[in-house]
Amino acid sequence: MGTRILVINDTQEILEMFRMLLEDEGYEVILSSFPMQKIQEVEQINPQLIILDFIFGERKLGWQMLQLLKMQRSTASIPIIICTAAESAVRDQEGYLVSQGIQIVYKPFDIDVLLLAIRRALETSGKTF
Repeated sequence: MGTRILVINDTQEILEMFRMLLEDEGYEVILSSFPMQKIQEVEQINPQLIILDFIFGERKLGWQMLQLLKMQRSTASIPIIICTAAESAVRDQEGYLVSQGIQIVYKPFDIDVLLLAIRRALETSGKTF
């Protein structure tokens, strides 16, 4: 199987769209409809890339998960793409996120833009397989 990508989004239809799109590109896809509260869950999945939504319901749970991932040595180097429709909520953090090597893809997105962001994230992390 190819590179393992963990996709975290609270909308089932979007998760299924990611699964079809990414599996067609040869990626192994793990889906989660809610941000993981424990880093050990991410460690067990061992993804080479995480695609993370920012807003879950009305809460910025994606931001909380991002902080947990970056503060843990075992997960800090996993490349992350924030994929969200919450443009105004993310714009405030965009400079910081980009400075940390986190890519942002706003919904709705062009499929080629997403695939390019995935390739870039994997190349810059040195985790292409």
